[in-house]
Amino acid sequence: MKKLLWLLFGVAGGFVLAHVIDKDPRGHEVLADLDARVTEFTDRIGDAYRAQEAHLAAAVARAEDAAAAATSAQGGAAPHSDAPVI
Repeated sequence: MKKLLWLLFGVAGGFVLAHVIDKDPRGHEVLADLDARVTEFTDRIGDAYRAQEAHLAAAVARAEDAAAAATSAQGGAAPHSDAPVI
């Protein structure tokens, strides 16, 4: 419970400090610059995530095509296995 209280105290203190800094024109510029940098960082992370997602989707599509080609090369029947399907 004590840790939660310290967390809430820190969050509230951060908001108060940001509000005080934002009132000063120089502080406002600093916070605006910080906001721009954070936005740029999150945009880059999002772009990298979407690129990786597309890369993985393409790999899955290639694997599915290869599996379909292997199945059709065996006469359309999937190989029989006694292993349980999960």
